[in-house]
Amino acid sequence: MTDHHAKVLIVDDEPAILKSVHTNLIGHGYEVADAESGEQALSLLKRWRPDIVLLDLGLPDFSGMEIIRWMRERSELPPIIVLSVRTAEREKVTALNLGADDYLTKPFGMDELLARIQVALRHSTRLATSSDSTVIAGDLMIDLGHRRVTSAGQEVHLTPIEWDLLAILASNPDRVLTHRKLLQQVWGPEYGDEGHYLHVHVANLRRKIEPDPRAPRHLLTEPGVGYRFRLGDEV
Repeated sequence: MTDHHAKVLIVDDEPAILKSVHTNLIGHGYEVADAESGEQALSLLKRWRPDIVLLDLGLPDFSGMEIIRWMRERSELPPIIVLSVRTAEREKVTALNLGADDYLTKPFGMDELLARIQVALRHSTRLATSSDSTVIAGDLMIDLGHRRVTSAGQEVHLTPIEWDLLAILASNPDRVLTHRKLLQQVWGPEYGDEGHYLHVHVANLRRKIEPDPRAPRHLLTEPGVGYRFRLGDEV
């Protein structure tokens, strides 16, 4: 799927923001639906099935964090960009930890939002570099062609961001990839200083694929430099 005609769900209870974002996205060829509450958002997620969600955290009925949690319990649901006036690092890390793909602080420019939408959509549709490539590391199997991960024979459900991060690392086994390189390859060339994005998503990946996330066998930290995917299973 290209960016054009992608379906965007905007979840925000501020009428001015809804109208502005809605109008701009329509003008750029997107299909758009609006929700002013969590209840409306859940209804549209179930029946309209958007390709991406723009989500405010402060909703009148319940927290946007609950929306993220609900969506990520259903792994097939789309990328999430949080739009929020909350600027605290803790809020950003919490949203990313729950499964948000990106976080944009209000007020924001429309060009920046459009760029981040394009990045997020690439995560959910990006084809693997080799359709028949499979990386095997101990009990971990990463099928790059079919975007499928199993650990000890059990399927592992990843968010789009987690998949892209793991796929890039696993495609470069035993090679150190710097923080900046990973940020730019996964999120886009305009990124480079959002190190907390990497820390949160690597921690989430370790919880999902490592037998002991506190003593990782495969997703290794190179202090002050970046991360490395190790094929060996030795501890």
